[in-house]
Amino acid sequence: MIPQSTIDRIVDAANIVDVVSDYVTLRRAGASYKGLCPFHDDTTPSFSVSPARGVCKCFSCGKGGNAVHFIMEMEQLTYVEALKHLAKKYGIPVEEEEVTDEQRQRMNERESMFAVNEWAAKYFSQTMMNNQDGRAVGLAYFRSRGFRDDIIAKFRLGFCLDSPDAMSKEAKAKGYNEKYLVDTGLCVKRDNGTIYDRFRGRVMFPWVAVNGRVVAFGGRVLDARTKGVNQKYVNSPDSLIYHKANELYGIFQAKKQIAKDDMVYMVEGYTDVLAMHQCGVENVVANSGTALNEAQIHLLHRFTNNITLLYDGDEAGIHAATRSTDMLLAEGMNVKILLLPDGDDPDSFSRKHNAQEFKEYVAAHQTDFILFKTNLLLKDAQRDPIKRAQLTEDIVKSIAVIPDEIIRSTYVHECAEILNMDEAILMRGANKNRAAILENLKKEAQRERDRQARLLNEGKEEVNEVKEVNAPLEVKDVSNDEVSSITPLTPITSERSGNFDKYFEQQISTKQSQSEQRFIGLERLMMTLVTRYGEQRIEGKDADGEPIQMTLAEFVQENLEFDGIALRSPLYAKMLSLTCQHVHDEGFVASKFLINNQDEDISREAADLISDRYQLSKGNQMVQSEEERMVTNFTRIYLDYKNAIVEEDLKQCNADLTRPEVKDNPTEILNIMRRIQELSEMQRQLAKLLGDRVVVK
Repeated sequence: MIPQSTIDRIVDAANIVDVVSDYVTLRRAGASYKGLCPFHDDTTPSFSVSPARGVCKCFSCGKGGNAVHFIMEMEQLTYVEALKHLAKKYGIPVEEEEVTDEQRQRMNERESMFAVNEWAAKYFSQTMMNNQDGRAVGLAYFRSRGFRDDIIAKFRLGFCLDSPDAMSKEAKAKGYNEKYLVDTGLCVKRDNGTIYDRFRGRVMFPWVAVNGRVVAFGGRVLDARTKGVNQKYVNSPDSLIYHKANELYGIFQAKKQIAKDDMVYMVEGYTDVLAMHQCGVENVVANSGTALNEAQIHLLHRFTNNITLLYDGDEAGIHAATRSTDMLLAEGMNVKILLLPDGDDPDSFSRKHNAQEFKEYVAAHQTDFILFKTNLLLKDAQRDPIKRAQLTEDIVKSIAVIPDEIIRSTYVHECAEILNMDEAILMRGANKNRAAILENLKKEAQRERDRQARLLNEGKEEVNEVKEVNAPLEVKDVSNDEVSSITPLTPITSERSGNFDKYFEQQISTKQSQSEQRFIGLERLMMTLVTRYGEQRIEGKDADGEPIQMTLAEFVQENLEFDGIALRSPLYAKMLSLTCQHVHDEGFVASKFLINNQDEDISREAADLISDRYQLSKGNQMVQSEEERMVTNFTRIYLDYKNAIVEEDLKQCNADLTRPEVKDNPTEILNIMRRIQELSEMQRQLAKLLGDRVVVK
């Protein structure tokens, strides 16, 4: 059995465009990609790949799913075999043995730490908004920096009271274990065994990982204490759930816009990210002053190949712009540099411009990194031939790390013109450096093989996949584009009924009656909403008029239970039940939970549900919130569902009246006629709610 945490890691790492591109030639089509379906004789591209949702779908033959399902179909593998296939592709070790008590304890510790961090984020936010000192100090600071309340809420900013243990006392009073307060770095343990709050007296910046879970915090000291303080900012230490080298500040809030624009801005600080979001530029992340590493680059590469490094125009900014760029180039990223006017940083510059002006400035002033570096180093070398030669070698080394041969050749040509040098000389230098890079990679791979062999000879378990290195090492040019948030489904209308029925004929056994297809179709629509939005919270009132809050999944389940309705599809009933059981788990996301489920039928169906092509038009989005749209669309579908039940019961009653044993029984006839009257009244009431829409028969 593969642990769920390993399955999650494999599915998260498996870039759907990358996986499908190994078998299908894809072309961008808006927010998605299209190609010829590999599962049937396709003459026009009907195979769609959505990098945002991580799924693929052929709208002709119906096959698709996530990366695991695609590999299962292509390679004719079992679910576990497909997981192993992808694990090997992405260098993820797979442990199949039963989970030990120690491993189970470690997983429990991770979840406990996530729970503590989530509570702390809410505590810091509520303290800043509701506590007198929090508003006077924390909120006043953010407002003095010009940040609006919507930005404060979006990034879950907060304040930790200037007390040694106010936060930790509150946490322990709420039942949180002191061990996890220390393990997450929220508290520090003294030599005498007591603890104190690490972030006391600081405004708080939660670090939210790409999956939406709070993994760490950054805290900034305020008032006069910043004078002479070496560390204005204090960050959570590395822990079981947080490694600063693997995270990027703002990635969760930025990922959709990064994919949509197919580009990301990289800045240095928290407030740079906040200010750019406030001016309308949302595809921005910060590395918080550390040099980029492979893990962070791989994270960005899931959404885009294009990065613009945005820094101050002073010497420090120039130095920051040149750090880690060779690593970005080696990973196949297209790197551009934008130095802002002297005296401006991304924070101050974005305050002076709106989103359109900002983007226009970027387009006019950003420079390709290699050309930026060439001009910069050429300026530094001036007329010193020795220094010029050394700097030329530095430029050639940067070009050599680029995996794409055509791009390397283009850069060599342009640099030769700028430096007024023989292109052949620069090309020889680049090829020499490239050969050295490949040789080092081969040696590194051989050392890893030797190490693995020693472990096996010693009887130890192999812990890492050996990455084969074949010359030349090339990185696929894959650009992820994430669609904007999915809108709920339309109610079924006569205009759509033909396509709707045709679609479900591919999904439902032909032995089922048309009536049964209708019920399963409506249940499918309800479960599509649950899969996409099941964890989203909605507000309403109970039978006594008291305010109540529940998730969409619970709202669906409560309506079904209230009316005594059981879903006819056992699969959908199981999916809804499991979702409601786990919907309050920390960090729960319905789509991820269902797609990554170890039940293959649930996983496949969930992937199919989020790739459904039928979506609600955006005509009413300006007047309804997302919550209202979810409720409205479920209500419409549910009314159609109840109406279908009433119609089926009426047909059955009319059929019963024709049975011989009923014709000779006046009492039975009377009972059936009363039932028909009740059902007819219910149908009239539903008709009022449904309006004049024509539902699928």
